Amino acid sequence: MSDSNTTNAQKTAGAPTLVVSAKPVVLSAPDRGEDLQVRVCAPATGGDLPVIVFSHGFGSSMNGYAPLADFWAAHGFVVLQPTHLDSRTLGLPAEDPRTPRIWRFRIEDLKRVLDGLDVLEASVPGLAGRLDRERIAVAGHSWGAQTASTLLGARVLDSDGVPGEDLSDPRVKAGVLLALTGLGDDLTPFAAEHFPFMKPSFDTMAAPALIVAGDNDQSHLSTRGPDWFTDPYTYSPGNKSLLTLFGAEHSLGGIPGYEAAETTDENPARVGLVQRLTTAFLRSALHPEDTGWKAAATALAESPDPLGKLQSK
Repeated sequence: MSDSNTTNAQKTAGAPTLVVSAKPVVLSAPDRGEDLQVRVCAPATGGDLPVIVFSHGFGSSMNGYAPLADFWAAHGFVVLQPTHLDSRTLGLPAEDPRTPRIWRFRIEDLKRVLDGLDVLEASVPGLAGRLDRERIAVAGHSWGAQTASTLLGARVLDSDGVPGEDLSDPRVKAGVLLALTGLGDDLTPFAAEHFPFMKPSFDTMAAPALIVAGDNDQSHLSTRGPDWFTDPYTYSPGNKSLLTLFGAEHSLGGIPGYEAAETTDENPARVGLVQRLTTAFLRSALHPEDTGWKAAATALAESPDPLGKLQSK
């Protein structure tokens, strides 16, 4: 094994490194009504660091998802977490005129983060010049996964079923989509009326991605069972993998945060599996010579008491 592969394997499975972070780093956003606040989290040392832009679920903020953000940063990634307009920390009233377009503002937030990499890396002392801008991934949970999926090529269908604007971003090379909702044909009447943006087409979501779904995730927005969350894998082309977590509900064991109130299926071992497999997937997706993903997949398949199953295409 070469020195670089040894280093990559250690970052995937080895001891965590010291992490430094800064928040809130503010990006000017005059057309948004609120400047964009971002948390930057990075390894204290090392160069050519790949980047993950993470989109939080409904109501959360840049302060959420520490079990993932901390782990990724401790294993070699720079993690950028914007606070979207739906965050409880901003208290936007339902009657705010921006509310119907929050789903679009969310997508624009992720692109604004990519546009603001110079400002963001300058916010952490010693980070400037250490980002690998050719190796950028997006990730997200729930509504955040839908937001991230659009940068990978997913599109929102209009009322006539015609795919809307292509909002993909060529700077993004791979993604991790956690508890991403499925096709809009299976929305409940309430969801169809109130969330018209939840009508995705995955036909053009061609970028490499790992989709993570819980086989006990029963959404009140869908008329289908937990298999609804496997649609993004089933209906998208290209290099995709699906991790189905046994017994997992929407929080996937507790990824929104340590002791977070919205976690209904707390399971540290399940969170640990998500941490390890997402890290291995992204490292191998961004560094094709890296063998960590193959090793992690083999380890799961050979486990005598697996916490989930993995399939790829």
